Amino acid sequence: MTINQKQTVRSDALALFGVTGDLAYKMIIPALYALVKRGALTIPVVGVALEKWDLAQLHARVKDSLQQHSGRIDDKKSFHKLLSLLRYVSGDYANPETFTAIKKALGGARRPTHYLAIPPFLFEKVIQGLGAAGLAKDARVVVEKPFGRDLASARELNRVAHSVFPEGAIFRIDHYLGKEAIMNILYFRFANSFLEPIWNRNYISSVQITLAEDFGVKTRGAFYETVGCLRDVIQNHLFQIVALLALEPPTRQDPDAIQTEKVKIFRAIRPLASADLVRGQYTGYQNEPGVAKNSDVETFCALRLFIDSWRWEGVPWYLRSGKKLARSVNEVMVELKPPPQKLFDDSPSVSGQTNYLRFQLAPHSSIGLAARVKQKGKKFIGDQKELFVLEEEPGEQSPYERLLGDAISGDHTLFTREDASEAAWTIVDPVLSKHPRPFLYRRGSWGPKEANALIAKDGGWYNPAVGSIKGG
Repeated sequence: MTINQKQTVRSDALALFGVTGDLAYKMIIPALYALVKRGALTIPVVGVALEKWDLAQLHARVKDSLQQHSGRIDDKKSFHKLLSLLRYVSGDYANPETFTAIKKALGGARRPTHYLAIPPFLFEKVIQGLGAAGLAKDARVVVEKPFGRDLASARELNRVAHSVFPEGAIFRIDHYLGKEAIMNILYFRFANSFLEPIWNRNYISSVQITLAEDFGVKTRGAFYETVGCLRDVIQNHLFQIVALLALEPPTRQDPDAIQTEKVKIFRAIRPLASADLVRGQYTGYQNEPGVAKNSDVETFCALRLFIDSWRWEGVPWYLRSGKKLARSVNEVMVELKPPPQKLFDDSPSVSGQTNYLRFQLAPHSSIGLAARVKQKGKKFIGDQKELFVLEEEPGEQSPYERLLGDAISGDHTLFTREDASEAAWTIVDPVLSKHPRPFLYRRGSWGPKEANALIAKDGGWYNPAVGSIKGG
């Protein structure tokens, strides 16, 4: 499971499979442009897709992508540099001649990175094609999530990938891990000495993580029917946040050391049972294009986790995510236990407001620490106040810019290892096929009311509002 030192050597070419697709158009092409502007991309980029385009059509697509998703082309020199790096290969991934043409387009490259920005059902076919064409030696492969759709398929995908590439050459990309706010969780935890003494079951009563979106499936109904909220968001994005919040201190700042601690957390999380899960579906979902009229797919999911470890024994972790909710926000609420003695008339056992630590991850990056402060006067009563730090800085790298650059340079820190991927699937596998039907919920709400019962004994859900304290 360790990373081969050889894989930290910089790649000398990038083959981008699915270059004409939506992901490349919205995310990857703007990231390539940003890398060129920073001087971090100087290698050939071979775009691969089924469309019978010429290079001029690809250039037009790149220009349109940057105008639509980078705001504007603000550096003409870098724009023309990016165009000069581009090559294009059209072909069917099932045809060996396509891979022969890719090999020719790569020229003298000896350490290419192959980026699979394609539908998951094509992963195995392309990986096997790369191996058969001799394009895997000293190369890397970047695989977009989802890594399988359950434990069995994840194991099969890993088996196929390992039949062609060593583990150190496989980069499983989850763009969420490239967000600055997500990276800061790890830094904040272990760069500050005041946190460690209270970061355990003795002082923390519960943890809530919310990832809410105020929009629906848009034009992606057919795709969403194949995944649902549990697979699409919770099993990867939210589990990664849990791991960063819960893991033990790594032995060193090293990709393998961090991944090893993540795996320990995933293996310590109890597999889900139906009683730990509430599924929801927003009203009107079944009328969306591409969605089955009797769809059982959840657009909302809330669950309760327990981590069976010395540090976290007995502390409930509540996760929820969904579409068509009240607002788009991603936030972590770490609820602290109240003081052991009811010394004042407005102690948390009476007021219901305990201290907490709040990480807002989106739409803004910030950290809030809530503490009680005495009001003026003779009475010993006070108010809960939040110390609030906004962390965003201008010029931050986008997640895809950061992760693309890391893959090309061979840095595994923000990517997912094989055993971590499979351990995360083990947690959700029991409820992927055996679960109750989803409850309907109103658009613009915080999900079905049945989700409230899941967390009722711990005070209910905290509904995030930017810049506000709990209950605000």
